[in-house]
Amino acid sequence: MSKLLVNLSFIFSKPTGISNYALNLFPFLKTLNPTLLTAQNYSDFKCYRIPDNLTPAQGSKGHLSRLIWTQFKLPQIYRELSTKLIFSPLPEAPLYTNCHYIVQVHDLIPLRFPNLKSPLTNYFRYVVPQVLKQAQHIICNSESTAADINHFYGISTSKITPILLAYDTNHFKYNPSKSKSSKPYFLYLGRQDKYKNLHGVVQAFADLVNNQDYELWLVGSTDKRFTPTLEMQISELGINNQVKFLDYVPYSELPNIISNAIALVFPSFWEGFGFPVLESMACGTPAITSNISSLPEVTGDAAILINPYKTLEITAAMQQIAEDREMRSQLSLLGLKRAKQFSWEKTGLATVEVLKQFI
Repeated sequence: MSKLLVNLSFIFSKPTGISNYALNLFPFLKTLNPTLLTAQNYSDFKCYRIPDNLTPAQGSKGHLSRLIWTQFKLPQIYRELSTKLIFSPLPEAPLYTNCHYIVQVHDLIPLRFPNLKSPLTNYFRYVVPQVLKQAQHIICNSESTAADINHFYGISTSKITPILLAYDTNHFKYNPSKSKSSKPYFLYLGRQDKYKNLHGVVQAFADLVNNQDYELWLVGSTDKRFTPTLEMQISELGINNQVKFLDYVPYSELPNIISNAIALVFPSFWEGFGFPVLESMACGTPAITSNISSLPEVTGDAAILINPYKTLEITAAMQQIAEDREMRSQLSLLGLKRAKQFSWEKTGLATVEVLKQFI
């Protein structure tokens, strides 16, 4: 008998986002003696072997295979192991069965910025509301996401527990011996989707006084849907020589790139949490980010908060950072202090407390 099943069916060898969350979290669930549903091998845990073709590595085919597996195979495993509860680190669970489960919701971006051609938008429109209604409880990563679940799906906030996420404290840390690049650079870190507001970042950089003294580094996988229009904008603004596309940067190199930036510029239109901002603060790099969604929950008073819809505000914040060494130093100290409030242990133990109530 296994009282708790932890669904890790989506984990694969190049984890990002939700996978990183799950991999950092599940070691802290050990006290609950769970069985992991996984294609990997974790020697410290009881594991139940599942197929390895259910992940994002297989693209949309992997997603579809996982959804079918979740609806038909997972209930059989639940019965076979006489389980009391499934914990799924993303909003996927068997519907219309007697399976009890708790799911994690990271954001409702597909509903806030719907793309009618994307299967994800339809999944969040038609499947997720059923998953959440039938859940015993819902965990999410911020008060902002809890408010979204209530707003979009009408689910009572009493059924939702927000637990802030964390970062790798051994990886992202202050490094006083910064290496010099040819010019000081502002950094953007993340995907290039429209809601990330990269066009605003580029325009704000172009509007800087003496912008020729600086560079803008854009770190994140290029995307044929979005990169060409960004390149066109950069060309029209005449700043080609100052903007660098670094594409996907290995995890091992991120702390160095963040630490050496003059500031992170992350004026996203919406975030469920906002890892780059937390990682930036942990490295002592000042952050400029949005005054909406979850981002103020992450930063507290340790960042410059701007209205992402007002490019002038982004430029003004970048100008301040560029010209005021004292302010940079103050933000660095505030960020380091703020980042210390976050840890995976804290996130994990808070998650255990919720799961315990339903086992």
